[in-house]
Amino acid sequence: MELGDLRRVALFDGLTDAQLSELAGGADEVAILPGRDHFREGEPADHWWVLLDGSLDLLRHSGREDVVVGRMDVPGRWAGGFRAWDEHGTYLATGRGARPGRLLRVPAELLHDRVQDWFPLAVHLIRGLYGTARSIESTARQRDALVTLGTLAAGLAHELNNPAAAARRSVDALEQTTSSVLSSLARLARAEISAEQFLRLDALRSQARPAEGPHDPLAVADREDALAEWLQQHGVEDPWGLAPPLAAAGVDLAWCEEAAAQLPGPALGDGLAWVASTAATAHLLAEVREATDRVSALVSAVRSYTQMDRASRQRTDVAEGLESTLVILGHKLHDGIEVVRDYDRDLPPIEAYPGELNQVWTNLIDNAIDAMGGSGRLRLTTRAGETHVVVEIGDSGPGMSPEVAARAFDAFYTTKDVGQGTGLGLDIARRIVVDRHGGAIEIQRSDAETVLLVRLPR
Repeated sequence: MELGDLRRVALFDGLTDAQLSELAGGADEVAILPGRDHFREGEPADHWWVLLDGSLDLLRHSGREDVVVGRMDVPGRWAGGFRAWDEHGTYLATGRGARPGRLLRVPAELLHDRVQDWFPLAVHLIRGLYGTARSIESTARQRDALVTLGTLAAGLAHELNNPAAAARRSVDALEQTTSSVLSSLARLARAEISAEQFLRLDALRSQARPAEGPHDPLAVADREDALAEWLQQHGVEDPWGLAPPLAAAGVDLAWCEEAAAQLPGPALGDGLAWVASTAATAHLLAEVREATDRVSALVSAVRSYTQMDRASRQRTDVAEGLESTLVILGHKLHDGIEVVRDYDRDLPPIEAYPGELNQVWTNLIDNAIDAMGGSGRLRLTTRAGETHVVVEIGDSGPGMSPEVAARAFDAFYTTKDVGQGTGLGLDIARRIVVDRHGGAIEIQRSDAETVLLVRLPR
């Protein structure tokens, strides 16, 4: 390589011939071939590339396409070399040949050593600048993660509070109903009913069946009124207090007549009180079971969502991850949002990092919910392609403009109000889908909905 070629590059103004020869001695001249990738986005930036002539396109991968984000077409333009300042530095874009020419390829280690010798202050400045930029990005990502974690924790606490409070109310009521069961049994014993009479009463109790399906409030009120009047006519104490639990247990007037035939006299009221309190106890126990089942389901969903006690990479059911994410975000799925599921039940599991994919689903579903403003249709679809598993998350919100869609995956780009977004959600989703899983993510728009389409290798 002739020093005259390098002297024509303004970037090297200020270097002596000896310094320039020292730099060139450890570097290579690389021919630019149109269409050839000389360095790739995300790979370690082990070399510093300086354009001598020709041109190089800089591309970022977005969805299924490589988007040109810049061009090196002026001698002296450079890219990479970040490992001269940071051992974890990677290329920010892919350098693809556009027009034949030449590149100077300098190892990052050589660049560091020479600049350290020639301009030690510059090394400190560059390292500090690079470290500050990485720190700002890292802090912003951590803040976004903490905000998301806080939101999810608050939502989960809300979801857990409802069944927990219901279970507590039912347990408090059980204390009263169990006391009523015992006191009514004691009164029946004092009334000296026979064992045969009690067995017949218990058989009647088991025959009563609560009505299934939705209840008509007016029909329930009429049934309670009729039972209260019958109880009052037969001299039963507290008829208006006994009528509601008896009606809820499925008792009707014909049942009451049969009970009166089995327990004549004062024992009738005690027997009906026992039946009513027993039925109420069973109903409350069912409520406790339903509430604790809900808590158990939430805990199970959290375990699935966080992939606790599981290997980081494993065979993964995509639909299971979507469902656990819906549970975690349940506090945001208000009555005005309709969730439509269209899962391919024959979809094969894929090799993936399920914990990271759940982060993708959280970002995409949360964005879709926000876009609809509390009312609309959220569609979740899974299907199998020839080489990929496809996941679609669609919302019926107002959609994105072409300008917004073009920048949606850029780091720190957000359309939300100040304090409501950091612009990292879709950038993180892209990194996980593209870099970690070798898949693709893209935005599809139509008049009916906006769809985030994710492809993951089978």
